This record gives sequence, structure tokens and C-alpha cells, in this order.
Amino acid sequence: MQLTLIKHQNDFSRDVYKIARVIYAETCAQSLRVVEALASMIANGAKSENQSELDFVMKSGLFESLNKNSTHHDLLKVNSDARTFQMCLRVTDKMLKHNLEDCCFGATKFHRTELNPDWSTARGYILELDGLLFYL
Repeated sequence: MQLTLIKHQNDFSRDVYKIARVIYAETCAQSLRVVEALASMIANGAKSENQSELDFVMKSGLFESLNKNSTHHDLLKVNSDARTFQMCLRVTDKMLKHNLEDCCFGATKFHRTELNPDWSTARGYILELDGLLFYL
């Protein structure tokens, strides 16, 4: 696979691409609904932690794809021209411009159904969507 160097016009564009890649890797862009739900969760989590959305993604420890040993880590290298990645870009751009409705019922945490993080055992999930569980 060949990677293309993407030169960004500004920090906003760079942040959109970084967050969209993580959203793609976590959701595999299975549906618009799950991409929007994860983007909403990122916005909610960033707001609750008083962080930027990018800082929340990079520092929260929720995004397993950022772990080099994860089976989803290689998905971060998605071709930027892929139609499904373009969907992730559009949703991320909308979220960062605060134009995305909260479609995850206020969730601030999530995990994929095949994982069971310690923090999730004491909570009940509020939404299950395309293999992701969302929590308050």
C-alpha cells in the first residue's frame, strides 16, 4: 500500500484528518449513523473534559486503534481518497464546526463489543450501534 503525504492548509484541516482517521479505524465506517455517533461522543467527551476534540482523542485512552498492537491500528493508514474515509472527513468537519447533533445521547465513553475495558463493568451502556457500545 502506498501512502500519500497530505499537506494541510491550516491546523483545523490537520485536526479534521487526524480525528477522521481515528473515527474510521474505530468504526470501519460501517454506517453514517455509527460515524456520527462516535463523532458526537468525541464532542461530548472533549466538552466534559474541557479539552479540544483532538486532545480528547489522543489523551483519553479510549481509542484502541491508537495502540500500535491493536488489530485496528493499520486502519489509520486508510487511503484519503476512499469513499468511506471521505464520509468520516465530512462528519468530523461538521463536528468540529459544532454543527453535528448529539446522536449518542450524551455519551462520553465507548468501546467496541469485542473489548471489555475495566471502566465499563461498573456502567450500563446507553447505546449499541454497529459493534460499538456508548456510555455516559
